[in-house]
Amino acid sequence: MGEFVMPSLGADMEAGILVEWLKLPGATVKRGDIVAVVETDKGAIEVEIFEDAIIERLLVDVGTKVPVGTPLASLRTIGQTGSVGPVAAAPPRTAAKEQATPLPPPSATIMRPAARPPGMPAAGDATRQRASPAARRIALERGVDLSSVIGSGPGGAVISIDVEKAAGAAKPRTAERGPDLAAMRRAIGAAMARSKREIPHYYLSRTIDLTKATAWLESANAARAPADRLLLQVLTLRAVALALRGRPGFNGFHTAAGFQPSERIHIGTAVAIRGGGLVAPAIHDVDRLTLDELMGRLRDLVARVRAGTLRSSELADPTVTVSSLGERGADALFGIIYPPQVAILGFGAPALRPWIVGSAIEPRTIMTASLAADHRVTDGHAGSLLLADLDRLLQQPAQL
Repeated sequence: MGEFVMPSLGADMEAGILVEWLKLPGATVKRGDIVAVVETDKGAIEVEIFEDAIIERLLVDVGTKVPVGTPLASLRTIGQTGSVGPVAAAPPRTAAKEQATPLPPPSATIMRPAARPPGMPAAGDATRQRASPAARRIALERGVDLSSVIGSGPGGAVISIDVEKAAGAAKPRTAERGPDLAAMRRAIGAAMARSKREIPHYYLSRTIDLTKATAWLESANAARAPADRLLLQVLTLRAVALALRGRPGFNGFHTAAGFQPSERIHIGTAVAIRGGGLVAPAIHDVDRLTLDELMGRLRDLVARVRAGTLRSSELADPTVTVSSLGERGADALFGIIYPPQVAILGFGAPALRPWIVGSAIEPRTIMTASLAADHRVTDGHAGSLLLADLDRLLQQPAQL
């Protein structure tokens, strides 16, 4: 017998509100299946399961605020004895109730696991309409059938303005509601304050000549349709991943047991949320992806951040974080490490500057790369070698 628990989706998360069950007792689930939706300060997150199992019982009601680590459901691992047929839902057990604080959902009545919002297919239905958390809240409040709404968001997802139009009260797109930004700011602030208190940061920067990289990128994109073109960001992400292969002290987690390097490289990629706020979900195994695969993953991630359909593994898995301000950003940025990670790399805006090449001064595209790292794990010498590796890799863009 196993348990499906409320996951930790970052150092700034203490609890989450269970807003939807997508699987019911008796359902067989496989690793990676989305089982529930949890509301956090970052918005609604689709929570995955990490083992093949049969759901025995649901232990927590929809609309309940649940601390991290609280069992949400009991599981029977595939292969254990016992029938595979449906199992009747049991009331949430006392232990879960004692730890959890019920909160009223958008509707006046607490929704039970078997219940569903108007127009939403039954849990686990393959035809379930994709919709942002804001759209689901408005649909609940106004009694709109989501299955009848045509989505205008990424991948056809229904967003709040679509529901408003369907309800006969369209609002400007700027009125779309998303995560509670004030709560997100508080959570981010708490995590960053903890980081600065507990982690002895050191900072390094290096100016990198991107002329070869930008010339290669322009050539590679020349024959591509606009939707298929590569961004400079994928070159920097790929270069970071390859540099980390040889510098494992920057890729992993510092816990009470000490530093634990990660064999896999999952880069948390900072994405700005419309209206304010920031989230850094992971792109998994970046060092194993081609540039085209990485570009596809990046586009998908940004689109799902906008639509509010991130998965729990994307928030819990980053082994290092990269933040890039883009062409309109500042010259340089110096980040704060997101615990329990041990490093964050930043990229300022590329700019045309006079640069010494040999004995001549030439106009070159220059960018400042920065590193903030944990002095308990590495030091300035190791950090400077990481930035040097990053520079070297970006001078050979065709090899990325």
